[in-house]
Amino acid sequence: MEFASDRYKKMIYRRSGRSGLHLPAISLGAYETFGTYISLEETRKCLFRAFDLGITHFDLANNYGNPPGNAETLVGKVIKDMPRDELVISTKAGWKMWEGPYGEWLSKKYLVASLDQSLKRLGLEYVDIYYAHRPDPITPLEETMAALDLIVRQGKALYIGVSSFSGAHFERAFNVASSAGYAPILLHQPAYNMLHREIEWDLLDHTESRGTGVIVFAPLAQGRLTDRYLRGIPKDSRAYNVWGKKEEENIFLPDIKSKVVALNEIAKRRGQTLAQMAIAWTLRLPQITSCLIGASRIEQIEENVKALDQLSFSEEEIKEIDKITLSQ
Repeated sequence: MEFASDRYKKMIYRRSGRSGLHLPAISLGAYETFGTYISLEETRKCLFRAFDLGITHFDLANNYGNPPGNAETLVGKVIKDMPRDELVISTKAGWKMWEGPYGEWLSKKYLVASLDQSLKRLGLEYVDIYYAHRPDPITPLEETMAALDLIVRQGKALYIGVSSFSGAHFERAFNVASSAGYAPILLHQPAYNMLHREIEWDLLDHTESRGTGVIVFAPLAQGRLTDRYLRGIPKDSRAYNVWGKKEEENIFLPDIKSKVVALNEIAKRRGQTLAQMAIAWTLRLPQITSCLIGASRIEQIEENVKALDQLSFSEEEIKEIDKITLSQ
């Protein structure tokens, strides 16, 4: 398979914190798409097209797909036909994956076993980034960070990360790893978008001071920050195929819809779609390494990558967006 020879000229790459790893400004994730209602052939088309556009980072987790693990299985079948040394593959563990006391959270038992399973599904000898997928209220951070360090020393992951940790919890995890001489936390993966801005005051000061990169998920608020749902729920959408009738009916509460309509008007003035503006907005902050998108069609990937054509915001635009999104 031949890929676009100019793929690295089409993408912006950002260094992850104080590391040597660069990630594309836009990365592609598998949550609720690949391994669910998206076929193997469509998965292949999406990953190949993303790579042609310079997206070198594909993000997964052990429990993604239906049944859980199916996303890794399908993506594994595709990436075997891609240049492994040009790819950054990440996966995670933390949510429930199998029955019994060893099938979830962040114990050493679970993290090591889960990664072994993920590697088999992916058909890989190692992943580039392995995440603790969520905070564990019971397992000591010393055990979790020791497990992640062991995995790096075993060569099963090159870097480690955490996801959805609060700023204080991240700080404790970083200090545990640092004091013990363990592998440092390379990346934090939190939710972040114009409707969900908590990391601006709870996390980013911590990650910046510690030299940890940030890759944000849900930049489009699961489709709410697009113009796609303003005219109803398309039958090929995630809301229609995955979330179910209740979520379909409640995709927009009245206050959210009014904000989205107002934001859409700003995007139009900028010559962007709302999705493109939402992605550009997350990337306006220098602390953000990459913005993680999901896609079920190559057209969505192509549209989202065009966000990079207009990343700058005027002071007036920022103030207007703040007024809309920070209002109660």
